[in-house]
Amino acid sequence: MANSDGGRHKGTEGDDARVFPCEQCGADLTFHIGAGRLKCSHCGFARDIEVDSEAGIEERDFREMLARVAEQRAGKHPDGEATSTDREVTCDACGATVRFSGTLTSSECAYCGSPLQLDRAHDADDRIAADGVLPFRLDRQTARGNLATWVRSRWFAPNDFKARGIDGRFNGIYLPYWTYDTLTTNHYVGQRGEHYWVTVGSGKNRRRVMRTRWYPASGTFQRFFDDVLVVAATGVPTERLTALEPWPLNECVPFSQELLAGSLARTYDVELDEGFVVGKERMAAAIEVDVRGRIGGNVQRVQSITTRHEAITYKHLLLPVWMLAYRYGEKSYQVVVNAGTGEVQGDRPYSWIKIALAVMAGAAAIGGAVWIWGG
Repeated sequence: MANSDGGRHKGTEGDDARVFPCEQCGADLTFHIGAGRLKCSHCGFARDIEVDSEAGIEERDFREMLARVAEQRAGKHPDGEATSTDREVTCDACGATVRFSGTLTSSECAYCGSPLQLDRAHDADDRIAADGVLPFRLDRQTARGNLATWVRSRWFAPNDFKARGIDGRFNGIYLPYWTYDTLTTNHYVGQRGEHYWVTVGSGKNRRRVMRTRWYPASGTFQRFFDDVLVVAATGVPTERLTALEPWPLNECVPFSQELLAGSLARTYDVELDEGFVVGKERMAAAIEVDVRGRIGGNVQRVQSITTRHEAITYKHLLLPVWMLAYRYGEKSYQVVVNAGTGEVQGDRPYSWIKIALAVMAGAAAIGGAVWIWGG
């Protein structure tokens, strides 16, 4: 069955699965990384994705959205009972039933490989719609090349690991993120420490000692935060994903289901207000650095910082990541690649022999320096 927007879908339990059929042979189109087009792997037909070049990705009012979502959910579930997050859809290509669990919204049929999406999963009435997507810029082969370079650069990795590299399959996935903008007003109280030197003792015990004079310091300043990123998915390596920053957010385009064709995708399971709590922690760390700079001196004591957040806005973005899990020895490791910039972050094994040799070499170098100065 064809939709007016070019996708066909069929689902159960109130959810639709959407694919984008080839206009020449009827096979499924997928997003072609690099070309930025939908392409048929069966006959080679390709067509452009219709994106309004003049449409921007707007900042949205944070408090207004929280109130709207709370009102809609209260009307739908007045008893507060949780609803199931498992949904089943039927693959049009082979007729198999595919289960979508949790916040997974885009997948492929395990039986025939056809791409499937949950229709409207990213803009359901009681969910916050996705505003923008950063399309995949790196294909699987390029991501693997970046990974090989990363493996070779690990100093303390075992030699066989560096020689053999990582064997595993990359999975491309769009992960949900919140971005927050806010104007902060910050009042701080602390002390500025200034070092000075005095001479103490006499005779052979005469020596110079550094001491510190402390002076009170306080003040108020404003700082605007733009696009503070927070991962909006659970069960993912959050620290590794944070280390993938910065992202080329200026290359995001307005959300379109077609951009997800052929890739895994998730919607958020970290709510908008929960994400802002994490965002505030990141802002607080940056504000403390500012405070210490304003206090000045040689050292600082920060007694208190009071921050007020105003004019809070947000965006809901889907950002592309290549993820790979692999085993070395008896342990499992995970690597993630920023599919917009190529940055690689991940876990890897260590060679304790190399580490021990480095420690011994360092100790020998220190011992040699002591002997020279002592002589």
